[in-house]
Amino acid sequence: MRDRRWRRLGSTVLRSIAVWAVSTVTMLVLAGILPDFRIQSADGESATRITVAAAVGAGGFGLLSALVWPILVRAFLLVPALVLGLLVFFLNGSLLLVVLRFNPSGRGEVAPETAVVVAAVMSAVASATGAALAVRDDDAYRRRLYRLADRRRTEELGEGGPSTPGTVFLQLDGVGHDVLLDAVGRGLMPTVATWLGRSEGESKEESKGESKGRRDGDREGERGAGRPTHRLTLWRTDWSSQTGASQLGILHGSNHDIPAFRWYEKESREVMVCNRPTSAAELQRRAIERTGDGGLLTLDGASRGNLFSGGADQLALVLSVAARRGKENRSRAGYFAYFSDPANAVRTAMSFVADVGREIGESTRARLRRQRPRVKRGGLYPFIRAFATVVERDVVVAAVIGDMLAGRAAVYADLVAYDEVAHHSGPYSRDAEKVLGRLDRSLALIAKVAEHAPRAYRIVVLSDHGQSPGETFRARYGLALGELVRAGCGLPVPRKAQRTHSGAEARATVRAALHRPVEEGGEQHRPSRRRSEPIVLASGNLGLVSFPDVPHRMSREEIDERHPALLSTLANHPGIGFVLVRSERHGGLVLGAHGVEIPVDELEENPGPLADFGPAAAAAVRRTHSFPHVADIMVNSSYEPQDGEVLAFEEQIGSHGGLGGAQGEAFLMSPLDLPPPCEEGAELVGAEQVHRVLRRWLREAAGPQIPLPARRDQRAA
Repeated sequence: MRDRRWRRLGSTVLRSIAVWAVSTVTMLVLAGILPDFRIQSADGESATRITVAAAVGAGGFGLLSALVWPILVRAFLLVPALVLGLLVFFLNGSLLLVVLRFNPSGRGEVAPETAVVVAAVMSAVASATGAALAVRDDDAYRRRLYRLADRRRTEELGEGGPSTPGTVFLQLDGVGHDVLLDAVGRGLMPTVATWLGRSEGESKEESKGESKGRRDGDREGERGAGRPTHRLTLWRTDWSSQTGASQLGILHGSNHDIPAFRWYEKESREVMVCNRPTSAAELQRRAIERTGDGGLLTLDGASRGNLFSGGADQLALVLSVAARRGKENRSRAGYFAYFSDPANAVRTAMSFVADVGREIGESTRARLRRQRPRVKRGGLYPFIRAFATVVERDVVVAAVIGDMLAGRAAVYADLVAYDEVAHHSGPYSRDAEKVLGRLDRSLALIAKVAEHAPRAYRIVVLSDHGQSPGETFRARYGLALGELVRAGCGLPVPRKAQRTHSGAEARATVRAALHRPVEEGGEQHRPSRRRSEPIVLASGNLGLVSFPDVPHRMSREEIDERHPALLSTLANHPGIGFVLVRSERHGGLVLGAHGVEIPVDELEENPGPLADFGPAAAAAVRRTHSFPHVADIMVNSSYEPQDGEVLAFEEQIGSHGGLGGAQGEAFLMSPLDLPPPCEEGAELVGAEQVHRVLRRWLREAAGPQIPLPARRDQRAA
């Protein structure tokens, strides 16, 4: 044991000397290239003195970074992550200025802006050199990653580690079942292809058919692609096909009363939004109250980059605790664990800037080519995108690596990069494909780290929903859903919307319902101001209309009495697939074009306007109708089965949140040594059922378990 420690110490010393030497050379090269950076006096120095000055400067910069950087990062934890990423360059430059100012071997100087460049290059070169030397030594590679782990926790595990396997759940946000198969067939995700035993060149139709045929099987891969290690299962989302509903159901076992990504609650007069910290905390509290246990990750779990904690004690970038103040908010610790290494900080910051430039270039290219469909991608969006595709990805992956090296039993992490890009670039765009490739490399890194973990790990990859392509409702018809609702209510709308065909038809429908002559000009009918205006919210291609002055869910009869033309305006619009309302006579009622009205209890026998939305649509609509906070009017856009397109009520050309197409087809990819998620011939439907599958796998891995009740801080979240 002592000899092994001495070998480790010697390896570390040699590697440090090598990094120091490379950093010294880098500083000398930069001093010769950059006019505002020198490490000698104005009168010149000997080559030996210059080299000594560079060596002292490089060593001082490395030492100061190692000692001071963690303190600086902890001090800046309260700064928003986006700002922290930009501060990395300036903090590193400041450290270099301090080193040169007090360098006893030379009288170097550097301009502040040049110091930023020099520090960034030196950190990147030092990081690359250290990684290249460490990768040849498994022990050194593991120790480098060990800094991201909880060392005290690792020591408690002992040398051998736990005997039972751990499980890592990696959520590829927004990656649909067909998108994954298409990426595998085109060679974009070689790691996933290897796990599935697939070869490059398989068509999406061949792969999809084979996948469905293997939902409970573990047959060996064909086409000479090698033996698969994982099975791929398609699972269908709920009507609300979005991360809030899916992840709450997966992590906490219940997504009851989540009608959409955003909705209006009449008793509190508030709009709930799944990605708002206060809303996420409240939704998590309701789920815990309904199920009676803390969640999927209560037993030695970690939650990384998620909307909800899942009951985990180890948290990083978890939204439901982001609204907390003080020591109770442990989510920010993930930033410290990653950015405490200055090389990580510089590498991520440089990738951040590169991705901002990539997005600006791609959006400019799409605009010059007059690409359709297209949405605006200016303003802050390039920075928001880069945060999702670079900063959040790097921090989450590093946190997962730390959890594995710490030997935690269950880890659930969400990688949101693809979902963010696909919304604005399209699910099958070149931009989105590049993101899939980078996500595959993250999977490969995590799989590599699993070989060095103190316990065996099973890697489960899944998604929370897919995305359906299509242009926006506004682009197709010239007005937004809210403007169509206002026109159907006889309320004023912008002149631009008035001049559209949809706006004209809505005004004509209002006049006909009010028994007024259809006029080509003159004043429009304006209802009394004593009633409040409707609140119209959009969640992808799902729209919600609520009347805030009515304390209960309005019935179809009440809506017709107040706005006699509204429901017919919506149901008959070509961009709307169907409308759900409550009926005093029939209970739930689905409305379609040409006067079609079908009670929700009869949808299985007569799906009517739901026929094109798939066999699971009727059950999804009926379940949502039972929610206490379902809107007065639920509106789902039209769907074109031939090309899989929907019409988003938001400014997105890749959308999800309602019914129609790939958005409702997520995937679950599990190791073959785990039991099949469902029986042969059965379908996996709904996030709550996925939760039961994952819970069963964890229970079988660690022996009989009793779900733990939520801790007090979780109930108060």
